[in-house]
Amino acid sequence: MKKGIDLKFWIGIAISIFFMALLFRKIDFNQLWSALVKVDYRYILLAVVCTFISYFLRAVRWHYLLIPEKRIPLSSLYPATIIGYMANNLLPARLGEFVRAYVLAQREGLETPTVFASLVIDRLFDGFTVMLILLFTLFTLQLPQGMAEAETVLRTGGVVTFLLYAGVVAFLVLLKRQTMRTLAWTGILLKPFPQKISDRIIPLLGSFIGGIRMSSKGGHIAAVLVSSLAVWLFCVLPVDLALQGFGIHLPITASMFILVLLVFAVMVPASPGYIGTYHYACFKGLTAFGVPGSTAVSIALVLHGISFFPVIIAGFYHLWQSKLSLKALSTAGSHQDG
Repeated sequence: MKKGIDLKFWIGIAISIFFMALLFRKIDFNQLWSALVKVDYRYILLAVVCTFISYFLRAVRWHYLLIPEKRIPLSSLYPATIIGYMANNLLPARLGEFVRAYVLAQREGLETPTVFASLVIDRLFDGFTVMLILLFTLFTLQLPQGMAEAETVLRTGGVVTFLLYAGVVAFLVLLKRQTMRTLAWTGILLKPFPQKISDRIIPLLGSFIGGIRMSSKGGHIAAVLVSSLAVWLFCVLPVDLALQGFGIHLPITASMFILVLLVFAVMVPASPGYIGTYHYACFKGLTAFGVPGSTAVSIALVLHGISFFPVIIAGFYHLWQSKLSLKALSTAGSHQDG
């Protein structure tokens, strides 16, 4: 198992290096430095604040997703959320979600698979919200000339992502309503693989399905929907604020468009922290709107820094407060993932 994880890690590193090389190959570093020096960092500070508000809103949504299991206070949910996002920035194989579930499960005396199941629903709401943003952007934003190919790619990506999410939802519904039959079919599909894989996955799915629950109360469902929209509003605002900090004024729909590009970029395997793929996607989105290359790279670096360094600092604080270590979380996350 370790070999597989190491292979994915080094492939991610190679992909990150490739995209960083693409990014910097024609950049004037004097202009890059000049753009970074001239930025109004008051806007960047506001962007950092908005980013942490989005994490807080994620904790709020998680509270309502877990209500059928236990009414958990935000004082437990918020630190676990921050630690999870810190782990995504520092650990390979996107272990942050497993770490996030593990931290909360340990803190609240819950089973980790049950908590992780709530994060699957959490991510589904994220996916559908992002697709709404994508559709709204494509139908309201006048894309620059020469973006027809990118628009086609985005439309295709949106359809593929929708089908993927629809498939996951269908599987979860079947797993919930026809548990034994769905597990039996899953076992048949896993027959070509080694028996130990089936022996591990089938019991895990059985335990996991216990966490696939949502409150049926209208107020709780509304809270999940509203918090999902609010989460992504406070993801769009940092992009818009960063642009204003560099003296660039584009419609808010342009920031939404760039955010969608970033969401697709972080799905590409890369090194921890999405280095390279994140920056290149941001650069391509900005240059499409006529932003000079050096300025676009500067904005990409600053935007990545906003989502990278503050959450790492906050994550280590919450680790210290919870008397946990990154090494222990990495080991726990690897066991859950494996």
